[in-house]
Amino acid sequence: MAFHSINGRSVAYRLLGAQANPLVVLAHPLGMSQAVWDDVIPALLPRYRVLTWDLPGHGASQAVSGERITSSELAAEALALVDLTGAARFHFVGTSIGGVIGQQLIKAHAERLTSAMLTNTGAVIGNPELWNTRAARVRAEGLSAMAQEIVPRWFGPKAFEANPALKAGWSVQMGRGDDESYAQLCEMLGRETFTGQLSDKGVKVQLLGGSDDLATPLETLQTLAEELGGAPLDVFDGVGHVPSVEAPERFVQALFAVLARDLGDVAHQGVAYATGLETRKQVLGREHVERSTANANSLDAPFQQMITRLAWGELWSNEDLTRRERSMITTGILAALGREELALHLKTAKRIGLSDAELRQVLMHVAIYGGVPAANHAFALAKELGWGE
Repeated sequence: MAFHSINGRSVAYRLLGAQANPLVVLAHPLGMSQAVWDDVIPALLPRYRVLTWDLPGHGASQAVSGERITSSELAAEALALVDLTGAARFHFVGTSIGGVIGQQLIKAHAERLTSAMLTNTGAVIGNPELWNTRAARVRAEGLSAMAQEIVPRWFGPKAFEANPALKAGWSVQMGRGDDESYAQLCEMLGRETFTGQLSDKGVKVQLLGGSDDLATPLETLQTLAEELGGAPLDVFDGVGHVPSVEAPERFVQALFAVLARDLGDVAHQGVAYATGLETRKQVLGREHVERSTANANSLDAPFQQMITRLAWGELWSNEDLTRRERSMITTGILAALGREELALHLKTAKRIGLSDAELRQVLMHVAIYGGVPAANHAFALAKELGWGE
């Protein structure tokens, strides 16, 4: 876990996975913490870089200091963390109040989003009286006392049957949160609405809910779907308010379907140039790609466009292989052929996270199947670029 100071307050976050992979940002529900993603993250890491964080006064993030929290500030907090990664665009996933943050991003920062998956949330959640009453009770009674009442509303009956300790565990987690931060977030939910503010933003959005969700019933999600211009809605039967905890494998499958949508119908239409360009920047580094593009003239500009569409769109953007696997294949081929691009892809292999042991095995394969001189040259070049230090 790492910490970053945003507007004078320490925010706890995790940034996992290779820099060259597409970024997925995960926002947790009210009263919980970034731990709700623990059973989802391992499936994402082979193909994606993952950013999670704790909301104000939740988990290990510092509590508020009297300021009035708004969804704009929460979205700005998310973007400040994204900016640490260097990613221009990212996939966003948010549950409950995390989905509210997602709606604010769609409303005000749509150009930063590649896609959004909003679960168990709404353009309006509950009503002001409900949230203001809860805020007052939290300030008077404390989260520790109220957790026994609130936590059972998070999960469906099947989840408690499968794991009887779920209630006690999350009650302890909620009870450790900051009362004032939680109360202010309640008041924000009662005060803010996204009705009439989400249509025609150009973001691919998938909605997900649970049939047993008491906090955000299906009617709430259906209304949000309409606000988003008919966004598709998937409903998990027998699941409550937190599908990433209750049904992580199903959640990952649904999420993978969303993450792959920007690739389009490859078999019939091909991958868009913009997708190839973004992948190229993620893998090779934004500065390198921008330099190559800037140096292109009337002679090689069409060539640059072609390799962006084919190599980086059709090939590197395809998810049948991970970018780690493609890096190993590419490095091996370039080493065997003795191509000058080998230096670039040795640097890329470091960005993707290959270890010395993995690179050594790639080049030893080159020695057997491509020739010892080719492997010897590749080993020497790798050492010049800092491998093995």
